[in-house]
Amino acid sequence: MSDKHVKETVEFAAANPDVEQPFAELGLKANEYADIREILGRRPTSAELAMYSVMWSEHCSYKSSKVHLRKFGEHVTDEMREHLLVGMGENAGVVDIGEGWAVTFKVESHNSPSYVEPYQGAATGVGGIVRDIISMGARPVAVLDQLRFGEISHPDTARVVHGVVAGIGGYGNCLGLPNIGGETWFDPSYQGNPLVNALAVGVMKHEDIRLANASGVGNKVVLFGARTGGDGIGGASILASESFDDTKPSKRPAVQVGDPFAEKVLIECCLELFAAGVVEGIQDLGAAGISCATSELASNGEGGMHVKLDDVLLRDPSLTPEEILMSESQERMMAVVTPEKLEEFLAITGKWEVESSVLGEVTDTGRLVIEWHGDVIVDVPPRSVAHDGPVYDRPYTEPSWQAETRANTVEAAGLAKPQSDEELRSTLLELLGSPNLCSKDWITGQFDRYVQGNTALAYPDDAGVIRIDEESGLGVAIATDANGRYCYLEPSEGAKLALAEAYRNVAASGARPMAVSDCLNFGSPEDPEIMWQFAEAIDGLAHACEDLAVPVTGGNVSLYNQTGQTAIYPTPVVGVLGVFDDVDRRSPAGWRDAGQTIYLLGETAAELDGSAWADVVHHHLGGVPPKYRPEAERELADILINASRDGMIDAAHDLSEGGLAQALAEAVLRFGTGARVWLDEVCDRDGIDLFTALFSESTARAIVAVPRSEEVRFTDMCTARKFPFARIGVTDTGEDGNAALELVDHFTIPVTELRMTHEATLPKHFG
Repeated sequence: MSDKHVKETVEFAAANPDVEQPFAELGLKANEYADIREILGRRPTSAELAMYSVMWSEHCSYKSSKVHLRKFGEHVTDEMREHLLVGMGENAGVVDIGEGWAVTFKVESHNSPSYVEPYQGAATGVGGIVRDIISMGARPVAVLDQLRFGEISHPDTARVVHGVVAGIGGYGNCLGLPNIGGETWFDPSYQGNPLVNALAVGVMKHEDIRLANASGVGNKVVLFGARTGGDGIGGASILASESFDDTKPSKRPAVQVGDPFAEKVLIECCLELFAAGVVEGIQDLGAAGISCATSELASNGEGGMHVKLDDVLLRDPSLTPEEILMSESQERMMAVVTPEKLEEFLAITGKWEVESSVLGEVTDTGRLVIEWHGDVIVDVPPRSVAHDGPVYDRPYTEPSWQAETRANTVEAAGLAKPQSDEELRSTLLELLGSPNLCSKDWITGQFDRYVQGNTALAYPDDAGVIRIDEESGLGVAIATDANGRYCYLEPSEGAKLALAEAYRNVAASGARPMAVSDCLNFGSPEDPEIMWQFAEAIDGLAHACEDLAVPVTGGNVSLYNQTGQTAIYPTPVVGVLGVFDDVDRRSPAGWRDAGQTIYLLGETAAELDGSAWADVVHHHLGGVPPKYRPEAERELADILINASRDGMIDAAHDLSEGGLAQALAEAVLRFGTGARVWLDEVCDRDGIDLFTALFSESTARAIVAVPRSEEVRFTDMCTARKFPFARIGVTDTGEDGNAALELVDHFTIPVTELRMTHEATLPKHFG
């Protein structure tokens, strides 16, 4: 221990106000450093500076986003609160799904670490979000992931893809958690800033909900789980609060290193601690490590805590106190335990061979005091660290290029459209094999989708479905969606459309949408044009949540996703949770049986701006995204849910990227059953040509497969609701079992050709 660190006590800091401190290197601005000095009435110690730097980082404090996130609260109605047990502000939101069961779910980002060290960045992203779920008192039951990578053929993309996919699979599979869905997109805007957003789902009974606070003077503060090491030091303050920039010295602190087997044991240990009733409050250690856990627990409780940092169990005995406070080592939790239950607590952790150490206790001083070798090195008001950090109402302005981009529609650009039957056929195949519409089996095949035996639907279905109660069949569906291209054109509308698509996917599976978690991925908030995208997207998402009556229960903001001056597309990822009374009534996204009738629900307009067709065929991005239709979305969802529950449909698939052509191809490929399709009636009714009918991305649409015996009942329901529907085809196994997708009088594509085109792309690029 150097002389400098021995001297960096609160007493020494007060007596030596003029010592220069590296606040800028830790991600703090000069005004923020001045604020810290004012709060403390002196300069901070190096340990206090470390704490404030991580806790006041963008990733932990939401300092640029708080003023906008309030909009979610302003658009909450009584209808939206009906099933909400825990809302924003806790580790994860909790929803009442009936029969005494509750579900908690949340999505978070691990973007920058996954570029620096793809395997560990992605693996520890999964580990961190799972610990958020455990800390609510729940058993984790599933994970999903939202991935965005750079140009598929760029030489660096393979490095990131291989590492991220292996990290997600390696960690999740070892935890024994099914990975039931998500999305993977490729686009040059994500080249230097891939997005790795992980969502976890957990279940519990209502009485098992746990909250993160340190109440009860004299209660003990216990750190348990893995030992603290030198990995991930300063990750939150530096990696997630700076854009990657070639002009600056490289800031690449070690990314956290995960141990999924330690986390698996930690899950079981925590669940036994909860069941035994020996925990008063609990917090996982993720971003900002011990700095976060101590300050947040104290701030949420009665306001005081006294901790001895010497008692932290270390993997590396050479760590300084600052490094111990900032370390983001994985698989650690902090609990508040009454003195009379401490022995039982330690007996349970001992049984699971989970190391634990009593660091200190809850006080009534209103201060967070941390000692190191008998010296006080931290003495701060905990709220100032955890909750009352800087709040910026940053300037924002519509981008200078927005009007020109908006005017650059498909029509204005004069993009050539396929005319002949052969051109339509080849266009369908070109889209089906494109990076964003091709099969993701190469990725999802590395994830265990069915471990635990409760997965009822998983990728490539529209939503992942998990059975919660085996007796009643109660279950949940989750879908996550985002479209950065739409959001680039109109951030507000793009965010609404992301929610609408996830909502529609959940309804297509047969579940009733109930709640939202979001991960808002944007560039630098210090750029007024990026800040405008962010403010617009939140405004759109808040209004859409109110329209569709699904509240935001929590989520994550990830800013500074840019390299130099090049930001990612604004990418608000939206996860929607829905509930089934009985998962046996679920609808897969494709048809199994021949002889069923295919219906198209909803109306089609010429909406091709920002479409997959414009991207893949013409590399064009301009105009305005498809129209957001909340009333039609709610009506469509009701039809899909009721038809699924009452056995009127055997399959349902939403229409989104790639339009009707992509949906038909995917529905055929799901189980290999073909279809004969005719679109004359739709073209005549909606006043469109065949190309538009196939490739438009109009919203509030789905295709369903209806058994012949249910047609009258199904069409009567649609007619009674005045919802547009059209009979567009029949399912067909083909002659001699040679199934095909046939657009009658225009073209035929055998299932074998569809499958070969759909499945070849990722293996071609990644082996």
